[in-house]
Amino acid sequence: MSAPDTTLPRERQQLILERLQREGKVVAVELAQAFHVSEDSIRRDLRDLAAQGLCRRVYGGALLAPHIAPLGERHSERAELKRTLGRAAAALVGEGQILFIDAGSTNTALAKALPDHRELTVVTNAPDVALAVLGRPGFDVVLLGGTVDPHIGGAIGSRTLRQAQDIRADFCFPGVCAIDPKTGLWTIDEEETMFKQAIIEASGETVAIATPDKLVASATHHTVPITAITHLVVASDTEWEVTDHYRAAGVSVHW
Repeated sequence: MSAPDTTLPRERQQLILERLQREGKVVAVELAQAFHVSEDSIRRDLRDLAAQGLCRRVYGGALLAPHIAPLGERHSERAELKRTLGRAAAALVGEGQILFIDAGSTNTALAKALPDHRELTVVTNAPDVALAVLGRPGFDVVLLGGTVDPHIGGAIGSRTLRQAQDIRADFCFPGVCAIDPKTGLWTIDEEETMFKQAIIEASGETVAIATPDKLVASATHHTVPITAITHLVVASDTEWEVTDHYRAAGVSVHW
């Protein structure tokens, strides 16, 4: 992509946004060269786009701002893949353990995949997760109270946070908005970020289940560093180059 020196800032920002939508990320120095302007001008453009919620600024450039569909839509997206990932994550769980399971369509698939007769306690902020195990043999269910966000599909807020902080668990399954082998786990909503941080801190091991889009997505709130993630469950066709970065960071990768 190239443009003459006379490109107006608004026009340049539109072209930058188009590149973001095509490639998912932009690098400031490359944009400066393409548009024949200073990096300061590009940084101002990226600040303007970020202020509109169209991108997330990162060191050296920007990432496309994520679009998260409502939970009801997400249940039907890549449903078979989520069932496969859920079974792989469920295989990590031992008998008699206490599990924090966060809201999310993939975590609902995990809850459905958990085996019966294992004397498991599921602690969740998500009605969908609770219903997936409620009444099945060998499950105790603790549903955290608070205001349920219909988009997230789970309760968040101070009441939910306080209840979560009073529990200690063997495993934690936070919902994944975006994950990166260098920077760790990212979330879109600030209150949801605080909830994820609380359940991760209160758990012995943390399992991130990531569909392929979450491995390249961006989100606005840094949740925990990659060192806080014990296990990563990914699709079987995930490139080795990608998974090697997580292994190098000390994460155990599962398919």
